[in-house]
Amino acid sequence: MGRKAALGALILAALWSCGERKDDMILATTTSTQDTGLLDTLIPAFDRQSGCRTKVIAVGTGEALKMGERGDADVLLVHAPKAEEEFMSQGHGRDRAAVMHNDFVLLGPPSDPAQVRGLEPPAGLKKIAAGGASFVSRADNSGTHKKELQLWAAASVKPSGTWYVKAGQGMAETLRIASEKGAYVLADRGTYLALKGKLSLEVLVEKDKALLNPYHVITVNPAGRLRVNYPAAKAFADFITGPEGQRLIAEFGKEKFGMPLFVPDAN
Repeated sequence: MGRKAALGALILAALWSCGERKDDMILATTTSTQDTGLLDTLIPAFDRQSGCRTKVIAVGTGEALKMGERGDADVLLVHAPKAEEEFMSQGHGRDRAAVMHNDFVLLGPPSDPAQVRGLEPPAGLKKIAAGGASFVSRADNSGTHKKELQLWAAASVKPSGTWYVKAGQGMAETLRIASEKGAYVLADRGTYLALKGKLSLEVLVEKDKALLNPYHVITVNPAGRLRVNYPAAKAFADFITGPEGQRLIAEFGKEKFGMPLFVPDAN
């Protein structure tokens, strides 16, 4: 069977399966894909093509992976490679594929009281901690939070104290808190660009290989998880890594921001 015929058969299987459930397919994904508006482009296109009705639940990557483990989601779009690899090695996921990437940026007030502008990430974080400058952490076990903790470890710093604020919120709300407090914060570039006009924050540390932010799509293993709609999940994974999905990702943000918010990676 050729690739085109195989994809057609898979979509037909998804159509059949979708029709049996009130919630056709559940996508658990990160807040960044929702806050940027990317899902508002991808999901309607997929639903039109497949006949599915996709329900999106935007949470931190850690919670998305837990949903997959419990069988409360059919497919995941997440950005914490190490945690994803553990998820796959434990048999919770069936397929995993690269989708896209953007990068993390260290943001702060324009006055930059800790003087971190242009430094490498560990050096910047060390200066923030040494000076007790306010830093807002998502503190929600998300992919962004996991990356932040990796960077603190690289800086040999265990952040604690009144200067280190644990928001326990998604990316958009964490950015709002940091802006109001005049604090530093780690964010994905896409969400920052989408909300930049509402924030008093500037990019101070960027374009370091440690700040790369890759996203993967994972279909949940249906074995032992009777609620999982694997045909629809596989159809979504094939769509988002296929020509149409990758084109939509490559074009998203160009008109509004003058640059794409994500770089497609499937090819």
